Amino acid sequence: MPVLTRLVASPVVVDVRPGALEGLAAVLADERISRSGRLAVAVSGGSGARLRERLAPTLPGATWYQVGGSTLDDAVRLADEMKSGGHDAVVGLGGGRVIDCAKYAAARLGLPMVAAATNLSHDGICSPVSILDNDAGRGSYGVPAPIALLVDLAVIREAPIRFVRSGIGDALSNICAVADWELSHRVNGEKVDGLAAAMARQAGEAVLRHPGGCGDDGFLTVLSEGLVLSGIAMSMAGHTRPSSGACHEISRALDLLYPRRAASHGEQVGIGAAFAMHLRGDTEGARAMTDTLRRHGLPVTAEEIGFTDDEFVRAVEFAPETRPGRYTILEHLKLSPARIREAYADHVAALE
Repeated sequence: MPVLTRLVASPVVVDVRPGALEGLAAVLADERISRSGRLAVAVSGGSGARLRERLAPTLPGATWYQVGGSTLDDAVRLADEMKSGGHDAVVGLGGGRVIDCAKYAAARLGLPMVAAATNLSHDGICSPVSILDNDAGRGSYGVPAPIALLVDLAVIREAPIRFVRSGIGDALSNICAVADWELSHRVNGEKVDGLAAAMARQAGEAVLRHPGGCGDDGFLTVLSEGLVLSGIAMSMAGHTRPSSGACHEISRALDLLYPRRAASHGEQVGIGAAFAMHLRGDTEGARAMTDTLRRHGLPVTAEEIGFTDDEFVRAVEFAPETRPGRYTILEHLKLSPARIREAYADHVAALE
């Protein structure tokens, strides 16, 4: 009997440790990602500029490009600037904005892309998706996942702690996303990729149950690996289902309805995930998630990120319209504004 397997798209290198960036040149050479050393390195104007000064001597053949924003136009402009350089590979050195633009530019040029993350704000560091602002608001664009990923924990600790907290919220929301995916399977027969679901859920559970804090290398390693597994799970499934459910619909609704007041992505999806678990009747799970959010200094109610209860209720009501065709607990219950308000009040009361 033949043994049936499948190929899984994943990075050839994942290096998570203090000092990982010092090995960037060796990774590029050893893995034959860039034989000539002609690299296009995308950086931000802030921390990226300081890292450029530090790393430029080890990458003598690199051309450095500054990423000015996080729009589709910025990513297209970056690709246009890079296309005449005869590069072997693209390196995104920075946070989510830089990495998303670099992924899109690399895809447009047909080049392999290496992610060198300087913060852990969301699972985009290893995902097959670029999140870029466009004329309609914000879009998700399918791209090849990074061929290699480096996370220098020493650099991560230097970044503002809010970035780590945002990554925590994004990783925890996997638990909600997988539950929504399984709900759609039970109700609509939507196919669930069991391995992708397992990877995404365990990534969230590992962060949920780790006793360490935001400044602890052990915890930061687990968070980094969880975000990596989330990205691989999406590559494996071929869509964002393993890491995006009602939690992300609610966050997207907040972005669209209140664009100048939105909190960080991780804060919003963390609050959305806990509320979705309450709607699902998983009181114990909602409590565990909110306890973990609080322990790491994240908000657990809409008021704590600057929204009134009525504004949050409006966002939850609007949330299903942000992802037409996606089935989550919100589409399943089809709650009226009055019922959403009642459920949210019960959820907040249970947190006291």
